Amino acid sequence: MTPALAHADTLEARARLSLGSSNDAIYRMVAEGLAARGVAGGRLVDAGCGGGALWREVRGRFDQYCGLDAVRYDDFPANAEFRQVDLDSADWPIRDGDADVITAVETIEHLENPWAFVRSLARIVKPGGWVVITTPNQLSLLSLLTLVTKRRFSAFQDLQYPAHRTALLESDLQRMTLAAGLEEIDVTYSLRGRLPLASAHYPEALARLFPRALSDNLMVIGRRPRG
Repeated sequence: MTPALAHADTLEARARLSLGSSNDAIYRMVAEGLAARGVAGGRLVDAGCGGGALWREVRGRFDQYCGLDAVRYDDFPANAEFRQVDLDSADWPIRDGDADVITAVETIEHLENPWAFVRSLARIVKPGGWVVITTPNQLSLLSLLTLVTKRRFSAFQDLQYPAHRTALLESDLQRMTLAAGLEEIDVTYSLRGRLPLASAHYPEALARLFPRALSDNLMVIGRRPRG
C-alpha cells in the first residue's frame, strides 16, 4: 500500500458514506456550464468521481474519461479509466497537464485541505483547460435558516459528518481558484432547492428568479491561462 493510501480503511469508510453519487440537477449544471462555453473534445478527469454518473451526462462531449476516487464503486462504468487516490494527499497518480477539463462534483466538502485540492486541480488541467467545482450552497435560504436555528449549515449537520467536513462559501471558492492562478471565474447555481421543513423543492421558474437563495448547490468554473 502506498503512503498516500495508508489510512485506506478510514478513507474508504468516509468515501462510501457519500454513496458515490449526487442529484441529477448538479450533473446538469456542470453539463450546461461546459456547453455554454463550447467545451468539447479531449480528456475529462473527474476528481471524486464516485460511480461515474457525470460521465453518463457528458460523455457525448469528450473523447476520454478518467475517474479519481478513494474507492471504485460497483456502478463505475466498466470501460472507463479509474485511478485510486487519496484526494487529501499531495501525490496523485496522474501527470500535470493531463486533463482538458477537470471536475470535482460534490467532492471538496469531503476534504481536509480544500486549498491544496484546488491547487492540484489547477495543476492537472492543461493551459487553456477548465476546472469545475461544485459544492453545497451555504448561502441558500435553507442553509442560512438552518445555521440560525441549529448553528450548522444544512449540509453539515451531525448526520452528514464525517463525510461532509468543510463548509465553503462561494467567496472562499473564488479566492481559492484565483490563488491557484485560474481566470474567467464564474459562479452558477443548480436551480434546485429544498423548501425548509419539507421534502419538496422550489419550482425551477422561481429558483431562476432567486438562484442563490433557492439553490442547494453551486458551481465555480475557471480556466487555466494559456500562457
